[in-house]
Amino acid sequence: MDLQIRRAEPAEYDLLGDLIATAYLRENLLDYGENDPYLPELKNVAKRAAAAEVLVATTTDEAIGTVTFVPVGGGPMADIAGPGEAEIRMLAVAPEARGKGAGEVLVRACVDRAAGAERIVLSTQRSMHAAHRLYERLGFVRTPERDWNPVPHLDDITLLTYQLTL
Repeated sequence: MDLQIRRAEPAEYDLLGDLIATAYLRENLLDYGENDPYLPELKNVAKRAAAAEVLVATTTDEAIGTVTFVPVGGGPMADIAGPGEAEIRMLAVAPEARGKGAGEVLVRACVDRAAGAERIVLSTQRSMHAAHRLYERLGFVRTPERDWNPVPHLDDITLLTYQLTL
């Protein structure tokens, strides 16, 4: 598959928001419907693009994946990044495009953008086993001491963390 990686354009934000919501809620048994409190955050690509770099993987005719790259210094989009760390957030690939390299190309694009970082960190849902395999294949290691719960009143949502030392 011939993929191009570039910054997301405003006209794509709604499509990318839907792609992310599908990957993070509906396909991971966390779908609480339109009332899910995290749904507006997942769909708010414009907010992420204003504070970080939202990348999109495209084929010749469609966007098939996205990721948010938070450079060193973080700002409002950093969840777990500390000093000297860049962060990868909200990696998502369209269901019909999975297994064809888009996720890997997006992660590598983030690594390429991490100049000056000591590490790249990320959080992932426990159920995202394909993503875990991808991260490990690319040299990321688990950092269980950094695992965290973004929704403290829901005990079953502990995010796993990984890091890649550069």
